[in-house]
Amino acid sequence: FPVTIPGKHAGAGVVIQEPDGRVWLTHPTNQFGQYESTWPKGSVDAGESMQAAACRETFEETGLQIEIVGYLGDFQKTTSVARMYLAKRVNGNPALCGWESQAISLVPVSKLRQMLNMANDHSIVDALEALNGND
Repeated sequence: FPVTIPGKHAGAGVVIQEPDGRVWLTHPTNQFGQYESTWPKGSVDAGESMQAAACRETFEETGLQIEIVGYLGDFQKTTSVARMYLAKRVNGNPALCGWESQAISLVPVSKLRQMLNMANDHSIVDALEALNGND
């Protein structure tokens, strides 16, 4: 599990990157948690692995099925410490996203900071850019 911080629970999520470099973002319904857009992520259920939670949350929020291909880092979020993975889409359809999301977007890395309104998501962009050699 990620580093524990008092008052924050463990979370898991993904950055889903397409072969052309664009990534998927979710737009939470009614801007839940004040997020206009964010990464697919959520809480880890009892007995669930971090990777299983990331895959489950991703499908629930985006309708996409993924394969985790790497570890991006542990990031402090509003209510959690989220272990973020790098993933690729292997199947699914954004039209199948659950009620938690009102839309899904495919965004070039260069536009992520404009789309991600919460500053705590920008450190994930930093890690992605460093991994891609765009820092």
